[in-house]
Amino acid sequence: MESPSTIEIVSFAIFAAAVAHTFSTRAFEHLAHLYPRHAGLWHLLGEVEVVFGFWAMVLIVLMVTQTGTAETLVYLESRNFTEPAFVFVIMVIAASRPVIDFAATVLQAVARLLPVERHIAYYFTLLSVAPLLGSFITEPAAMTLAALLLRQTYFGRNMPSSFMYATTGVLFVNISIGGTLTPYAAPPILMVAERWGFDIAFTLTTFGWKAAVAVVVNAAGATLLFRSCLLGLPSFPAALARLEVPAPVILIHLLFLAGVVIFNHHLVVFMALFLFFLGFTEAYKQHQTQLILRQGLLVGFFLAGLVVIGGQQKWWLQPLMSDMNSGTLFVGATLLTAVTDNAALTYLGSLVDGVSDEFKYAMVAGAVTGGGLTVIANAPNPAGFAILKDSFEEGSISAAGLAAAAAAPTLVAAAAFQLLPG
Repeated sequence: MESPSTIEIVSFAIFAAAVAHTFSTRAFEHLAHLYPRHAGLWHLLGEVEVVFGFWAMVLIVLMVTQTGTAETLVYLESRNFTEPAFVFVIMVIAASRPVIDFAATVLQAVARLLPVERHIAYYFTLLSVAPLLGSFITEPAAMTLAALLLRQTYFGRNMPSSFMYATTGVLFVNISIGGTLTPYAAPPILMVAERWGFDIAFTLTTFGWKAAVAVVVNAAGATLLFRSCLLGLPSFPAALARLEVPAPVILIHLLFLAGVVIFNHHLVVFMALFLFFLGFTEAYKQHQTQLILRQGLLVGFFLAGLVVIGGQQKWWLQPLMSDMNSGTLFVGATLLTAVTDNAALTYLGSLVDGVSDEFKYAMVAGAVTGGGLTVIANAPNPAGFAILKDSFEEGSISAAGLAAAAAAPTLVAAAAFQLLPG
């Protein structure tokens, strides 16, 4: 292995600092309450979505001083920012009122088919059907829909902190594994599907059905664990039970959503569709609520920062993965995903030449299994974090609390991928 350059060593130190900062955001939010004179600064440093963008800026400044502006620009232009842009666009469209109302109506219709109390059925449906829907509308869209509906119906209603953390942990894990029924919805599969020849039949039979089993088990476990809390809620909100947005408006929103999903690799196309979407929402603003442009931009900023910093981590990640056998690789990929984006991890794995089918399976299965452990583990997680965090104490989700809540559903996912046949 070649010795790392000075910039690569510095970038690793910055990456480690960014990860540590991610786990410390709750402390910064607490400082904002203790020292209101500088609350703005503490709140800024406490925004998880800002962390990797901030440290990416530090890296870029250091690169300019070390290698010059021209070489730094070459590096930046070599990065692919399509995924951050796609997550921003899909998050805003999926969170629009017509799409949310339509999704809520469909999920409630599914919940009504279950022979249990309505709150229990709907909660189970949001944690199971919605993540599996991510295989078709993409994981960022499924995360946005599920998080908004959970916040709307269950969070912020004097529910215990344990309920909110456990729900968030199960949601993040189930979203990460729930997109594996198709080759285009889960970012870690999307990154390697073309190179490794993963088509829809392969992903469904190799990963998808196992993930579906784990998703249902995780959702059922959370539902049973908090059954008493759910039964203690007041009657189901009537506002969610009726569809007030005109059908043509809903259809056009769904067509915009479908167009962005279909052209998710083509930034110019889906950004053009997004601009038309913004014009349509302005023309029919009576059927809209405020678009989550700020939250979407922050999530995109977070992922773009991860792309910039992550691009300099190949020197240690790739040799580390290439020296592992399939069993060790599965565990290693699961744990490494907690501190680096799982799509970046599988991408680096795909650069290793001459790997076996067992290597490919362990790499992808491990990457999606660990995708719920931290906010940086899976591209859709920042979207869910941004939507749900205000429901938690001091408006922040503890990184340690999230990891603890996601541990059990992560083990269920690991068991499904390792023990089920096929």
